[in-house]
Amino acid sequence: MLTHPLSTDTIFLSRRKYDERLGNFAIPLPGLNQASEISNYIKKESNFVICGYPDDEGVRLNSGRPGAAEGPDAIRSFFYKMTPKSFKNVPAIYDLGNIDLGNELGTRHRLGKNLCAESLKNKSKWIALGGGHDYAFSEGAGFLETYGNSKQKPLVLNFDAHLDVRALDRGLNSGTPFRRLLQDYKSFDFAEIGIQELCNNPEYVEWVKNKKGKILWNDEVLLGKKDFLAHFKRTLGPWLKKNRPTFVSIDIDGFSSSHAPGCSQSWPGGFTPHDFFKVFDFILKTLDVRVLGIYEVSPPLDLQNQTSKLAAEIIYRYIYGSRK
Repeated sequence: MLTHPLSTDTIFLSRRKYDERLGNFAIPLPGLNQASEISNYIKKESNFVICGYPDDEGVRLNSGRPGAAEGPDAIRSFFYKMTPKSFKNVPAIYDLGNIDLGNELGTRHRLGKNLCAESLKNKSKWIALGGGHDYAFSEGAGFLETYGNSKQKPLVLNFDAHLDVRALDRGLNSGTPFRRLLQDYKSFDFAEIGIQELCNNPEYVEWVKNKKGKILWNDEVLLGKKDFLAHFKRTLGPWLKKNRPTFVSIDIDGFSSSHAPGCSQSWPGGFTPHDFFKVFDFILKTLDVRVLGIYEVSPPLDLQNQTSKLAAEIIYRYIYGSRK
C-alpha cells in the first residue's frame, strides 16, 4: 500500500452545532495503492491535499535528534481543531493520511514525489507534513516535474537554519534534499531564507552560489536596520513575479527555539513567527504557491505543543491566504 488512511481519532470533529471546526469539513481518503488513484477521489476545484511523512530516518542518519516521525499527526491534531474563517465556501481539504514506510528511504522519497505530482496534475495544492527534511526532495521533484515547463520559471524557497545541500557520499539524509534537487533539475530558481552561519559549512555556501542560488542570512535581519520583509524583497528582487509557481519548504528549525523548541536542532537566534508571517503573507499575495512543506516538527522535544501549533497555523494561513 502507498498510503495508510488516518485513524478515526486523528481528525477532530466538533459535536456542537454552529461550532464546526476544519475537521468537520475535511475529506479523509482511503489508503492508496498507487498515486494515480488520487484522481478517483478529488473532484472539487481549488482544493488542498495533505499528506504526512511519519519518518525521521533521514534525521537520524544526519545525526539529528529523532522525534519528527510523530510530527504529521501532532500537527493535524491542532490544525483540524481550528475554526474556518466562514462556514460558507469552506475550502476542500483532502487528507491522504500517511505514506507507507515499508520501503527503503530513497523509494519512499520517490513515492512522495509521485503523490505530489499526481495531486498537482489534478490542479490541487499540495501540503506535506514531515517528518525529516529529506522529503523536501519529494515535494521539489514533484513540483518541478509538473511546472518545469510552465511559462514562468518555477521558484523554490527554503526557510531554514541550514542550507541542506550536504554531499551525497554518506547517502541520503535530512541534509541532502536541495543538493539532489539542484543536481537533478535545472529549470528553476532557488533561494535559501533565514540561513545561520553557525550551522553551515562555507564549502556548501559556495556550492549554492555556484548553482546561482540566493541566500538571505539570518544575521542580515537580526543585525540590520530593515525588517525581515524588506531583506526578503531585496534578496529576491526580480524573482518576485506575480503568480509565479512556487514551492515553499519550511524546516521548523529556522524559527527561534523560543518559539519552536520541538525540532531536531534549534537555535535561539532564528526568526520569529511575527517576522515570518509578514513575509509569508507577502509571498501568498504575490506568488502562486502550489506546494507547501513543513518539516522536522518533533513533538517529543516540544514544549506545551507550541511547535506543532505553529506548524498548524502556517497551514491555516496558507489555505486562506492562497485562495485567490
